[in-house]
Amino acid sequence: MSKPLLELENVTIRFGGLTAVSDVSLKVGEGELIGLIGPNGAGKTTVFNMITGVYQPTDGKILFNGKPTAGVKPHVLTKSGMARTFQNIRLFGSMSVFDNVRAATQLHRSHGIREALWRGRSHHAGEKEVEDRVLDLLEVFSLQDYRDEPATSLPYGGQRRLEIVRAMATQPKLLLLDEPAAGMNPSEKEDLMHLIEFIRKRFGMAILLVEHDMKVVMGICERIAVLEYGVKIAEGTPKEIQCHPKVIEAYLGASATPIETAHA
Repeated sequence: MSKPLLELENVTIRFGGLTAVSDVSLKVGEGELIGLIGPNGAGKTTVFNMITGVYQPTDGKILFNGKPTAGVKPHVLTKSGMARTFQNIRLFGSMSVFDNVRAATQLHRSHGIREALWRGRSHHAGEKEVEDRVLDLLEVFSLQDYRDEPATSLPYGGQRRLEIVRAMATQPKLLLLDEPAAGMNPSEKEDLMHLIEFIRKRFGMAILLVEHDMKVVMGICERIAVLEYGVKIAEGTPKEIQCHPKVIEAYLGASATPIETAHA
């Protein structure tokens, strides 16, 4: 594995008397595309929420870029190079496609309120730089023709694409995708797979993917970790995971066959 960008070391989180995630360890190297799967209620999104600072682990530790994330706010983690999408699309529905992406670029703006109110040369130069960056992203991801359209006017697959582009506008080193194929038809899922592979190759970033659709996960991930009831029960290549007896039992029952096309 390449140099670890993200490390979870024996991470546990409890809510009252309930242990939601127990003793989970996972590493994501620079440029890797890793899947995190498991049946409903396995703790996948809880792991994402710990990684992104929404929750703090009860035990264990999380390192991003070699630094502990304990106590670090989500927006600070985002500024340091971590971005995520959500199960439910969270676009600014009344804003244009362009403005949705532009909003994310403000995270790295160096000008303060004084410059914005004064609107001097540096402010206008900064605005032009942001506009160029947004237009470049929209063109790279084939959304330039919709730049002035309301975000919610895009078809469902287009809205998912826009949400990923908005995350990309924060200039992440690690992109966390939480069930991006949810609600997509087969054609949209194929497009999504190509998009994720394109992002990894074009931008060289690490991607951690939570997804229920096994065709998506098995088709693009190079390594997969499996959770069940908050415990990691397996980790390996797609081929190893497809035939792993504990994984098959967790998804389909003890007498089932490999999970090549199963949906959790």
